Amino acid sequence: MNAARTIGARTIAPDAPCYVIAEIGLNHNGDVELAKQLIDVAAEAGADAVKFQKRTPEISTPVHMRDQLRETPWGMMTYLEYRYRVEFDRDQYIEIGDHATLRGIDWFASPWDVPSVDFLDHLNVVAHKVASASLTDIELLERLAASGRTVILSTGMSTREQIDRAIEVLGTDRLVLMHATSTYPLPPEEVNLRAMTTLAEAYPQVPVGYSGHERGLQISLAAVALGARVIERHITLDRTMWGSDHAASLEPRGLRQLVRDIRIIEQAFGDGVKRVFPGELAPMAKLRRVPA
Repeated sequence: MNAARTIGARTIAPDAPCYVIAEIGLNHNGDVELAKQLIDVAAEAGADAVKFQKRTPEISTPVHMRDQLRETPWGMMTYLEYRYRVEFDRDQYIEIGDHATLRGIDWFASPWDVPSVDFLDHLNVVAHKVASASLTDIELLERLAASGRTVILSTGMSTREQIDRAIEVLGTDRLVLMHATSTYPLPPEEVNLRAMTTLAEAYPQVPVGYSGHERGLQISLAAVALGARVIERHITLDRTMWGSDHAASLEPRGLRQLVRDIRIIEQAFGDGVKRVFPGELAPMAKLRRVPA
């Protein structure tokens, strides 16, 4: 059985409620007030955490992408300029982190480079998240392993060999694995939920979850039914907003429904002991012709 992990005040374990992460990512579009509104959405829906992305743009932006022109709400700019435009500084992260704490919800981020790990450690985040794109960044993984914090590893765009290598670097003591497919939006035929079971069988000492980029709720709920201990979904105020992740995100109503349905599924799991429930007594008295 998978070992327990701790994130903030929450426990991730087979007998604990599923840990729901509302990924804000860059859907705040560089606006602190929008970020705070999204934190409110996550808290009101009953999510356990919100997650952001933290980059040092001159390090984390691929060289071949830096000078690519991009049309943005702030005008035409290079991809590197855009990355700077949507980054929060230390004071802004303190403001949104304090807001999350006041709303009773955990917050952390995906650091995309070593200085970003240092940045987040100084803010005392409850965990670190490895984006799928960073799974092969050994220098980053080594720094995360040294942080002493729980690390959530997304496995999109990665082979089993690459995943095994990343886990070799990170270790398993503070690790949570997330099955993911990095297609945005994600079509059902590329989800491959059985791979989540494959990861759980390969690493039985590590909790396994699902990070989804699909439209709708069905696949994420199926992941919970298959044993996901963590569910992560992008959130937005409006899927038609500008930005690459909005279309694959849940709007406030969708997030509320997701959390509600996860909790219903958890109630339905039961304890596995076959018994006659109180609600069956009246039908049994009425319908069973031959008593035991």
